[in-house]
Amino acid sequence: MSVKQLTAAALAALALCGATGPAQAGLFDDAEARRAILEIRQRIDAGNARSDRLAEDLRRSGEDNEQLRRSLLTLQSQIETLRSDQAALRGQNEQLLRDVSELQRRQKDIAQGVDDRLKQIEPSTVTVDGLEFAADPAEKRDFDAALAIFRQGNFTGAQTAFTEFAKRYPRSGYGPSALFWLGNAQYANRNYREAIGNFRALLSQAPEHARAPEAALSIANCQTELKDTKAARKTLEDLVKAYPQSEAASAAKERLARLK
Repeated sequence: MSVKQLTAAALAALALCGATGPAQAGLFDDAEARRAILEIRQRIDAGNARSDRLAEDLRRSGEDNEQLRRSLLTLQSQIETLRSDQAALRGQNEQLLRDVSELQRRQKDIAQGVDDRLKQIEPSTVTVDGLEFAADPAEKRDFDAALAIFRQGNFTGAQTAFTEFAKRYPRSGYGPSALFWLGNAQYANRNYREAIGNFRALLSQAPEHARAPEAALSIANCQTELKDTKAARKTLEDLVKAYPQSEAASAAKERLARLK
């Protein structure tokens, strides 16, 4: 029974007592009325207490809900902050990776640049006409350039280039080969006497050189062009004796047969 119902019942009881009067005193005396009223009051007080407790529970529940809501909002804010921080860290990591990659590329470029500069000044091992020796980059470049001119058929330019090479690098490992190609350029330009001088210089400096038999044969060719048959024959005979297993010696034998 609710508080309102209890209150209504109490009022009804009081009215009943007043309406019956003395004639009903035997049926419903004051003591019973008081007990009924006290019982009703007790019920009313108990209902009020329950209502107060319920109201307090509701108030506390509301406070708890509000606290929970605030906690959820705080947690959500913290989550958003963490996400923002994580995104910032991800961006920083990506930037760091790009920076590291760029640094590695620059270091590689610097190392390559240093290697290239060292290659421009440090001697390297080369092999020409069977000989292995150390040559400066500029020395190799100049020899290759002079030989390229010769192979292009520019014998005048090749003669100039090899002459300058011999002056610039008098102790070069390319020396014998340079003399050989210089002599050939001079032969092509019909400078036979100059060619003979350079071929003989090659034979004097490096008699075991791979180009030595060819140089001796070239001397005989120059002598033939100069109409000095006797000297040519002598050169060919010496070539056969000095380099009997060479291709130049085979060619020399054929020419000796024709000279006879």
